[in-house]
Amino acid sequence: MEKVRWGVLSTAKIGLTQVIPAILRADNAELLAIGSRGDKARAIAGEMGIPKAYESYRELLADPDIDAVYIPLPNHLHKEWTLKAAAAGKHVLCEKPAALTAGEAEEMVQFCRSRNVKFAEAFMYQLHPQHQRVKESMSSGEIGDIRLIKSSHSFYLADRDHNIRMQKNMGGGSLYDLGCYSIQVIRHLTGSEPLAVQAFAEVDEAGGVDMTAYGWMKLDNGVRALFDCSFDMVPRNEYEVIGTKGTIRVPYAFRPDLVGNVGTVIVQAAGEIRKEELAGDIYRLEVENFSQAVLDDREPWISGESTIRNMQVLEACYRSIAEGKAVQLGEGAGNANDH
Repeated sequence: MEKVRWGVLSTAKIGLTQVIPAILRADNAELLAIGSRGDKARAIAGEMGIPKAYESYRELLADPDIDAVYIPLPNHLHKEWTLKAAAAGKHVLCEKPAALTAGEAEEMVQFCRSRNVKFAEAFMYQLHPQHQRVKESMSSGEIGDIRLIKSSHSFYLADRDHNIRMQKNMGGGSLYDLGCYSIQVIRHLTGSEPLAVQAFAEVDEAGGVDMTAYGWMKLDNGVRALFDCSFDMVPRNEYEVIGTKGTIRVPYAFRPDLVGNVGTVIVQAAGEIRKEELAGDIYRLEVENFSQAVLDDREPWISGESTIRNMQVLEACYRSIAEGKAVQLGEGAGNANDH
């Protein structure tokens, strides 16, 4: 089988613990190199059996044998290194949030297209089969007309003195880190875009980042949505779809890998409760989907337009927090069928 040859920029934890092992598990990908400032990449390469190690990101991007790169750098560096990778002819899988503004995201998407390289924001959760099952239940009418979606994503951040999530200038804060998932899944499940949002936040006095945020959205199909995200709460990654006849609850929505990659869909309707379990290796699915998009010269599972729209909603949330009022997004965003 033809394989895409991957390089990884940085020794970030998510790369070492999730994505690098997923590349090694994937059928259509092989891990060729890792790059990091200093000699850390060499040590990691030795530990994990990675053939090449580079002491700078630029050196890795200059390697003609590398087809695609995974970028798990701090949020504020995503744009810079996506553009540099695309300029070097490398396809780019970039961690979420792809950028800090919608303008940055649009520049990244358009530049990658101009260089004829694939780009995808790493919302790996979406590839797990539990979400397709939810969409099937929603469209079947089993729970009636959809009225409300609620999504929560949180964990307690213990290390606050040295964690980049506490650095505002590096794209820290719970909305960027966790809220982006809830916004994305609400758009994905409904195939709709927000017309208006209002958000509230509890901000850390020292760092200026949002430790907890809450928000509501009015979607263009009439559905309403509520979400919360936090560095100050017990771990949760869940959503609930509420209709006129029943509900659908997904308790491991964004990180089913934490429970053996088995997702659970709980449908309560007509006086009965049905529980379904579905398995899916989300990080392997992510790597294989992106690699196949490169091999087949097609778009990855999530479009650049969807990435831009998600950033528009995040921007509107931050604007709402700053202004203390709801923000209108207008009706020109289009539908979300490409999510």
